[in-house]
Amino acid sequence: MNLKLSSCTLAVHDVDEALGFYRDVLGFEVRNDVEFEGMRWVRVGPPSQPDVQIFLESPGSDPGASPADRQAIEDLMAKGLLGRLVLVTDDCDATFEHIEAAGAEVMQEPINQPDGVRDCAFLDPSGNMLRFTQPRQVVLTLASR
Repeated sequence: MNLKLSSCTLAVHDVDEALGFYRDVLGFEVRNDVEFEGMRWVRVGPPSQPDVQIFLESPGSDPGASPADRQAIEDLMAKGLLGRLVLVTDDCDATFEHIEAAGAEVMQEPINQPDGVRDCAFLDPSGNMLRFTQPRQVVLTLASR
């Protein structure tokens, strides 16, 4: 199977606060910002991946969600257990320093995993986890003959 992310939805407490984080801290483009009958959906994504769509919405934005579903989403958000994004970076340490300086809550400082991947993690303003991974660098050496 060759799968590729096209879209995901993150539940957020405050759409404006989340938008500020994803736009101003992560540098995501705002691709759509729609308000309709008191509900708001914002679509953002990394500039380098125009096909990836991340929807930011408050739990009450889905008109089809039942009151029980909305409460379940709120409960998960309160525990920081709702959303998780994994993003690839070419410099985990620089990414960490940039996001930490912006005041995001640190979940994990940069570490080297046993498989050679270096990663770190933060929470966005609504408690969604963002993990940044730096793939292992393969170093080739040429032996002289």
